[in-house]
Amino acid sequence: MTVTHATGLAAAAEAHPIRRITQHDLDWALAEGWRDFRAMRGDIVVIALLYPVIGFAAAAVTIDNRLLPVFFPLVAGVSILGPAAASGFYELARRREAGLDASWIHFLDPFRGPNRYSLEILTGCFVILFLLWLAAASTIAAVTVGYGPAVGVVGAAAFIHRVLYTPEGWTMILLGNLVGFLFAVVTLVLGLVSFPMVVDGAADPWTAVLTSIRAVRKNPTITEYWGLRVAGLLALGCLPVFIGLAIVLPVLGYATWHLYTRVVERTAGVSNEPIERVATERTPAWRIQWSPRK
Repeated sequence: MTVTHATGLAAAAEAHPIRRITQHDLDWALAEGWRDFRAMRGDIVVIALLYPVIGFAAAAVTIDNRLLPVFFPLVAGVSILGPAAASGFYELARRREAGLDASWIHFLDPFRGPNRYSLEILTGCFVILFLLWLAAASTIAAVTVGYGPAVGVVGAAAFIHRVLYTPEGWTMILLGNLVGFLFAVVTLVLGLVSFPMVVDGAADPWTAVLTSIRAVRKNPTITEYWGLRVAGLLALGCLPVFIGLAIVLPVLGYATWHLYTRVVERTAGVSNEPIERVATERTPAWRIQWSPRK
């Protein structure tokens, strides 16, 4: 990346003013998320039920003993992919806020609308982050207790015993949680407002990420509180057997949209409807869909 390009991205990010928020804003966002869920649950519950399937799939994969050490990382990785998976909920919340039709048929609009390329790039970055987390967790398991996808597992009982009743097992737990915490912080910082911002059509993915970082820098303590609330709700949603995610994920998705509207001053008149743009010599074709819609 050239210095000029980096300067341009920084200037683009600065074009989106950041507000200082309080815990009252977090309460308001979650309350609005719950209201959205209650208002649209007839349309959303069917879609939301797809997410617990992800949890069951993770459990099914670990039937193969070689993958048993990555069972917990797979489940915990939901928090990394969550901002991308919730893009449809951001769109529904945006449409309801604007007084537009917010039925479930619009759930996939972000991935087929004018902002799809930006959203795909941002989603790809978080998928890479998720894969790095799995690789780190697998490496920790292999180095500490000697088990992992590449090493193999003697049996589920033997693995659980070694994890819970040996120093090596507790070393794996401590290191795994420490590294997992670092990945969670990176996810929170990069994804606080970036996905809603891209769905809103307000910025390209890089500007959205820089704006998210700026939002965290301006509201560090409140961001920590938000992260704790999200972690707590996701943990609650995993009980029993991930069924609670059918409620928690939509509510958090809607709430994240409303938090974005409190944190970032949105461009007046931004719309997510398709528009026709023409590429010019100074505006390459691969960037035209990242311009704000007015």
